[in-house]
Amino acid sequence: MTVDRDVTMAQLAKLSSATLKHTPGQKLTVGDVIEQRAAERPDHPFLRYRAQEVSYAAHNAACNRFAHWGVAQGLATGDVAAIMMENRPDFLAAWGGLCKLGVVSALVNTQLRHDALRHMLETGGARHVIVGSECLANLESLTAEQRAPFVFHVLPDPEQSDCVEWPAGALDLAGALASASDQNPDRSARDGLVAGMDLFFIFTSGTTGLPKAARLSHMRFLGVGDGMAAVAEYGPDDVIYCALPLFHGAGGMVVTSISLATGGSIALRRKFSATRFWDDVRTYGVTGFQYIGEMCRYLLNQPPSERDRDHSVRLIMGAGLGADMWQAFQARFGIERILEGWSSTEANTNLLNVDNRVGSCGRIPYPNLHNGRLIRYDVDADCHVRDGDGAFVECEPGEVGEFIGMVPNLPDSGAGRFEGYTSAEATEAKLLRNVFSEGDEWYRSGDLLRRDADDYFYFVDRIGDTYRWKSENVSTQEVAEVLSAYPQVQIANVYGVRVEGSPGRAGMAGLVLSKPETFDGRAFFVFTEEHLARYAAPVFLRIQDEASMTSTFKLRKVDLQREGYDTTRVSDPLYVRDEGERSYVPLSDERLRALGLGRSVE
Repeated sequence: MTVDRDVTMAQLAKLSSATLKHTPGQKLTVGDVIEQRAAERPDHPFLRYRAQEVSYAAHNAACNRFAHWGVAQGLATGDVAAIMMENRPDFLAAWGGLCKLGVVSALVNTQLRHDALRHMLETGGARHVIVGSECLANLESLTAEQRAPFVFHVLPDPEQSDCVEWPAGALDLAGALASASDQNPDRSARDGLVAGMDLFFIFTSGTTGLPKAARLSHMRFLGVGDGMAAVAEYGPDDVIYCALPLFHGAGGMVVTSISLATGGSIALRRKFSATRFWDDVRTYGVTGFQYIGEMCRYLLNQPPSERDRDHSVRLIMGAGLGADMWQAFQARFGIERILEGWSSTEANTNLLNVDNRVGSCGRIPYPNLHNGRLIRYDVDADCHVRDGDGAFVECEPGEVGEFIGMVPNLPDSGAGRFEGYTSAEATEAKLLRNVFSEGDEWYRSGDLLRRDADDYFYFVDRIGDTYRWKSENVSTQEVAEVLSAYPQVQIANVYGVRVEGSPGRAGMAGLVLSKPETFDGRAFFVFTEEHLARYAAPVFLRIQDEASMTSTFKLRKVDLQREGYDTTRVSDPLYVRDEGERSYVPLSDERLRALGLGRSVE
């Protein structure tokens, strides 16, 4: 059943109206909102973490200690400080205090080490680095020369004893905070700060290269909180569960901004645990949570329990809940409402499914009221399709294309504003010009989507992930969704690999199985025959003990593509599709020759 366009539009108007009330030039910034909530709801819990509750007043006081510490370090509006810490109350207090000075927080991925960590610290432009002692092992991966430009301020982790040596010259942050004032810093400390200025640098996940530092303003943070609270109907008594990392936009911006907007509470967990998830939800009285698709898959993979519906969750919001999981998740756990969306940390446009349309990431009921468009993209030629006049071409219903967002010239509004990256070159690379008219400017998402006749949109793949085999385009996302329905498959990571002497890329799937020792290549072959076009069925399989993922459960593919099915580089069991035997059989050089397949190349 299709929802009337006006009904959808009324919901989206709530989101837009609340978001756009914040403007680049307003003086109200995030530090002001933290102080307002502490004054209005001093005793209400802002955080529920393990057995502790942190009230709004206590959180504000903790922020103030960081602010006064920042002043003592000489930090001021426009400066950058990096934060490298796992999910704990100190993380939120650190950036909360720095933003009261107009200092930008560069949020560092706690999974990174070696060159990726060095690159992230350098890209952020910070000299001072606040580091939780739980992350000291990451710093050990850097050479003394790589650490030299930074001053490290170590905050011990109360949940574990320090067993890693502090970097030379590192300073004790706990002692400095203990002697710092817990009173609000004078408002003059952030004179000149307006909402259009940077609040965070949040780094891209680095699934296809080194991370880029996306710039997020106070305006963006406040707009996301007010907008999502309005459309989700969150209020001051709601508790949102956050098991996603706070250094990422989903956890650190969406969840936190909603709670600050409403005066509600965050139930914070250090790291996601599928086995502890629903116990936490019941313990903290959770009413909503932010998800990533694979998180939902992990929860579905847990053994069914008579308590699966014993919870108070009425709403979940997030991205990546494919059609293969949607109805199963909703039915098993009794979730009333799913707000599936599409966007990215740096995007100037977004989609939101307010209609519970299974598998859709959003709808544009009236295109003239939205800055997003879907334009044709030739995957084989790796370029956009143009008409005879050289203009880009919008997709018809059913066609797959790249989603783009118009960047309007509205300096006094946040509508369609692209805040970009710290790198001017990375920012420029994300822009298209003269798309539909001379002088227009559009943000490139790099994502391939499809829309239907009712103008609902569906995520297909990332550009670069879709590959071409036997003259057909294959979506890794769609194949992965199909393979995930096979009974033993817990995670399916699909990618294209090069085969010597063959054009395009052959499909390969990295599979995590519940019982890998009982894998039946013949049964799996039959399953693919029944559920996939033959050209889309993976040619190669790699059976893995666990999937390689980013901290936000995005599957890594670059290393897997590089290793391909080269037996000298891959120790995991490898299989190849044999049409003659109607089975997936153990891969060997002899088998490859018999099947007319060359060696793995990259």
